[in-house]
Amino acid sequence: MHKSVSFEYQLFDNDNELAPDLRALLQAANEAVRLSYAPYSKFHVGAALLLANGEIIKGSNQENASFPAGICAERVALSVASSTFPSEKITAVAISYRNGTDPDSLDHILSPCGICRQSLLETTQRQQRSMRVILSSPSGRIIYLENADSLLPLAFSSYHL
Repeated sequence: MHKSVSFEYQLFDNDNELAPDLRALLQAANEAVRLSYAPYSKFHVGAALLLANGEIIKGSNQENASFPAGICAERVALSVASSTFPSEKITAVAISYRNGTDPDSLDHILSPCGICRQSLLETTQRQQRSMRVILSSPSGRIIYLENADSLLPLAFSSYHL
C-alpha cells in the first residue's frame, strides 16, 4: 500500500497579494528581525503573531554563548502572546529573516525549525483554531499556508499521550 502526505500553499513574489492585515503582520515580522540578538550565527529572525483581537505580537531570536540556550523568534512570540493575552486566539503568524553571512540567500524562504513547528502545531491544537502562516525571504518572496498544521505532517502530539 502506497500513501502520501501533501499540502497546498501559495507562492507570491511580494506582499501585494496579501490581505492588508497580513501585510501589516509581515511588516511587523520584518521589524522584529531588527530586534534579533544573533552575534554568533548572524542569522536574524523575526516573527509576528496576529491575535483575534487585532493585536500584533513580535518576537525575535535571542542567541546565547551557552549553546543551545538561545530561543527562536517564533517561540519568543508565542510565549509573549500566551503571557500577555492568555485567552486570545492566534489567527496568523509571519516569519522573516536576514542572514548576515550569506548574501546569496535573498530569495530563500525561511521555514520554522522542528521545535517551532511543534510549538505552532500545539498552539493550534490548544486553541482549537487554525493559524495562517506567512513565510518570507529577504527579497520579499512569500509562501502562504492556510494552516500551521501543514508544517508538520504526521506530527507527534498530545493526542498520542
